[in-house]
Amino acid sequence: MTLSAVLGQICGLIALGFCIAGFANKNDDRLMVLLISANVAFALMFAFFASWTAAALTVLVILRIALARKFQGSWRIMAVILAINLLVAAVTWREATDIFPLTAAVLGTVGMFMLRGIPLRVVLGLAALAWMLNNIVIGSVGGTLAEAMVLVTNVITIVRLHRLKTKYRRMNDR
Repeated sequence: MTLSAVLGQICGLIALGFCIAGFANKNDDRLMVLLISANVAFALMFAFFASWTAAALTVLVILRIALARKFQGSWRIMAVILAINLLVAAVTWREATDIFPLTAAVLGTVGMFMLRGIPLRVVLGLAALAWMLNNIVIGSVGGTLAEAMVLVTNVITIVRLHRLKTKYRRMNDR
């Protein structure tokens, strides 16, 4: 295994830690901060694996998370980010499997700008699935495990949020 591949695997494992901490959290703001940290590690991982569309789109994910926190619900800013994602993907596109990071970036952008709570986590789970497929294609064990854990942790957190919502409704019905 090359040094670049080893460093990519290490970055994937670091991202895994940030992802688990973020998606296990019921606080949306903390989720966003931890996702920024994870995506720095993912961008480095993709660069080490020479997955340039994924690396470039991941850098945009960091910008998107910061903008989505400040401009939640802004259709205009979301549209600009989506257009930039498409432009970056067009410039860096090398093979058909580059559709996975593009799909993940689009889903994540819509989710971050337009959704909160359970719907946000469902859409981010779908984005994680697309990232996981990309990680399988490039051979990143750390990245694949990170996205698999994001999916599992996301499902657990969705169940926890649903239970809280149901409990709150029952209390208000009394």
